[in-house]
Amino acid sequence: MKRRSLPVAAALAASAALLLTACGGGDDTSSDNDKIAGADQGSATPSETAESSAAPAEDKPDGVDLSLPKDMNLVFDWDKPKDKNEAAAMDDAANYVRAIYRGVDKRTTRDASLAAYATGDGLKYAHTQIEARLEGDWTSTGTRRHYQATTRSAPNGNSVEVAFCVDSSKFYSKEVKTGKVLKGTPSITDFDYFKIIMSKYPTGDGMWQASKVFVETKAAKCQ
Repeated sequence: MKRRSLPVAAALAASAALLLTACGGGDDTSSDNDKIAGADQGSATPSETAESSAAPAEDKPDGVDLSLPKDMNLVFDWDKPKDKNEAAAMDDAANYVRAIYRGVDKRTTRDASLAAYATGDGLKYAHTQIEARLEGDWTSTGTRRHYQATTRSAPNGNSVEVAFCVDSSKFYSKEVKTGKVLKGTPSITDFDYFKIIMSKYPTGDGMWQASKVFVETKAAKCQ
């Protein structure tokens, strides 16, 4: 979906303001876990037709750089809803996930992409995930699959809940200094269920930001 452009300078300015109010504490009540769910374990093969973060068209939606290294593959294997707002919110929920992992790759919570696609508790959650990896001095590698997505609009039309499953069985931690990939034993901990509340960007035309994140870990319904 081709939409408006958000100038990078504006995103950076927003980021500076948001950093004053969102520090990324581990006790964030908008999430019931303290990691990007299932990020570091090791068995399902994503659909060959799924949309990959490596696709050039996804690198700069809205004028914001969301490019990721080739070994960090985020697959969004879902069908978009017919509702225009829900489809846009789903697109930007995927962009929010990309922005988190771009922060992991770039080793920073100050990337313009986070200011573009996150606000409030959504920004705080993203900071918590990135900071945990900075402290551990590791990044991520492999394929993280997102699927079984559903959307639900609020009556006022200003927010959309985007819910989906995550399979991280082929997505691993990687030590930054040594490049060593840390693989765990495949288990139910590889599967998580996310609900992200996407709020309409105040001055953007059809742009949405993650404002809250809820995560059900060890989600049997996603196996």
